[in-house]
Amino acid sequence: MGNDMGLNALVNIVLSLACIGLAWWALQAVKWDLFLRRPDSPQAKLLIVFLALLVGSNVAAFLADYLGWSLLLHTLFS
Repeated sequence: MGNDMGLNALVNIVLSLACIGLAWWALQAVKWDLFLRRPDSPQAKLLIVFLALLVGSNVAAFLADYLGWSLLLHTLFS
């Protein structure tokens, strides 16, 4: 049981970091100068970091939930 929890934690950490990285990568395609007064300012960069954390963590939570639910499906047939 302890190994399962440790593996679950490791998968969630890797999944979270990967999704945050992908969100950061995707947010680089946005033309921020259309929305922000100073898109190269430290405040704008911090906003992009926060958006990447927000989007990435929500996507990771969804994927982790989906993985958990799919692993529980075998209980329907046993």
